[in-house]
Amino acid sequence: MSGKQQTPSNAVTYHRPGHHHHNRCGSGCGCFTTFLKVLITIIIVIGLAVLILWLIFRPNKVKFHVTDAKLTQFNLTDNQLHFNLALNITARNPNKRIGVYYDTIEAAAVYKDQRLQTKWLPPFYQGHKTTAVLSPEFSGQQLLLLSGQGLAQFNSEKLAGVYDIDVELNLRIRLKFGAVRIGKFKPKVNCEVKVTLSSDGSSAPSLFQSTGCDIDYW
Repeated sequence: MSGKQQTPSNAVTYHRPGHHHHNRCGSGCGCFTTFLKVLITIIIVIGLAVLILWLIFRPNKVKFHVTDAKLTQFNLTDNQLHFNLALNITARNPNKRIGVYYDTIEAAAVYKDQRLQTKWLPPFYQGHKTTAVLSPEFSGQQLLLLSGQGLAQFNSEKLAGVYDIDVELNLRIRLKFGAVRIGKFKPKVNCEVKVTLSSDGSSAPSLFQSTGCDIDYW
């Protein structure tokens, strides 16, 4: 009898669990890794392009001011406000190399957090280092519900003949860098103005002080 031990022909070979687990990923993992690398590369390229454009053009915010306002009617009777308001709003583009496309301009007059009227102004393009004038006019009547502090403030303003009115601009703009147009930005402009009621219809420019507006691009 030989001392050499033979393995039975029907013996089952034992493999440790997970021994070939690393081979199960196959081509799927390779494709996913490649996708991640391409995505990261694209993000880096876009980020660098935006940074280069910013360094070249150094964009500054457009500045808005209410330079004139005329209020010839502002009467409240039985919760109905009759009003007539006209304004000049300047938009100053201080950038040397950036133009602005104003695709939509929604102007609204607001009093005590209640919208009186909305007007749509015509779209236009504003070139480099230029000033544009917007001239919204609001007139008509609107239901105005005031009570408590709001009513007390209205009576106080009526006695003084000076009213605190908000003018809001909701914009949709694009920027022009040379021949490239980018973005669909939706800034919101809020102008808080004090307007003297002028019953004779005169603009009374000496009574109105130019007022800066706040702008929120996000």
